[in-house]
Order: sequence, then C-alpha cells, then structure tokens
Amino acid sequence: MSKFLVVGLGNPESSYSGTRHNVGFDIVNQLCKSKNVALSEDRYGFTGKFKYAGKSIHILKPNAYMNLSGNPIKYWLNKLKIESSNLIVIVDDLNLDFGISRIRPSGKDGGHNGLKSIIEKINTDKFIRLRFGIGNDFKAGEQSDYVLGKWSTVEQNQLDNLVTRNTEMVLNIVKHGIENTMNKYN
Repeated sequence: MSKFLVVGLGNPESSYSGTRHNVGFDIVNQLCKSKNVALSEDRYGFTGKFKYAGKSIHILKPNAYMNLSGNPIKYWLNKLKIESSNLIVIVDDLNLDFGISRIRPSGKDGGHNGLKSIIEKINTDKFIRLRFGIGNDFKAGEQSDYVLGKWSTVEQNQLDNLVTRNTEMVLNIVKHGIENTMNKYN
C-alpha cells in the first residue's frame, strides 16, 4: 500500500493560532476533521492517519517552530519509510495573492525558511508542496508582523471555503497524482 506524509507547517504556540503563517495547520486540521481523524501528541508533533483511495495517509503538525520543520519531517519520513516524493508540505506563501494556491512536485525554498529547513534536513527538494497565498500587503520592514498577524475580516470571511478547497487538493494528489492535480487546480 502506498503511503503519504501530509505536513501542515505552522508555529506551535497558541498565540500563533489564526495567523497567516499557520494556514498549513488550518488546512491539516480541516483535512482531519473531514476524515474524522483525531490527532495525538507524538514525537516531534501531533500525528494521525487514515486510509483514502487505497493509500495510507499520515498527518503531521510539527511541534517545532516553522524555521525548524526539517527535523520532525526527516524523523517521520524515516520512521514511516515514506519516500520524499510522497511528502506533501502545506505552507503559506507571500509571493501569491491571498487565496491563490499552487502545487509543485519539487523546487527551491522561494525564501521560505520552513521549506529551506526541510530541504536541508531531507537533502532533497523533490517533495510536493501546496503553497497557500497569503498576499504581501505590508510596508517595507513589516513582513514579520504581517506573516505572524491575524487574517483581516475580508480574508477571514473567505478562509473556510479556501481551506476546504485546499484539503480537496491534497486528497486529489493522493487519489489522482500530482500532474492531474496541478492541471485541475493550478
């Protein structure tokens, strides 16, 4: 049976909940809710699993800060014996307008420290990334405040539907593959 590791990136402290930087956690939480999966505290984070389309889906919400995400992901890839090509990382992206999502089968870190940590620790950029656009509506020098800030009211009103759409994208990758999903959603 084919196995996937689906990882939502975010920061573990409750003060980061509901921020743009934690949208990876939000999407993983919605995926778990849609499949009635309860996450449990485990080594390096919260984990869960379910079966879908004849495949075993393992979920990880790392308890490390975003910039240190590589260690937990490396640990779980090795422990579960999952190839990096079956790793799906869900991450926020400043380079995409709010609500726009892009799927890629590999690539560089694009300036995202979470992706940089993963690439360094697993020694490859050959893993699937689902990038959720958070926009870049901030003044020079305010990037950190923007990324770690709460969603605006307008964004919040659209967020539930966008998060649900992104969970559908993850499931489509698992069921139909990366090429089909990129053609359908990108």
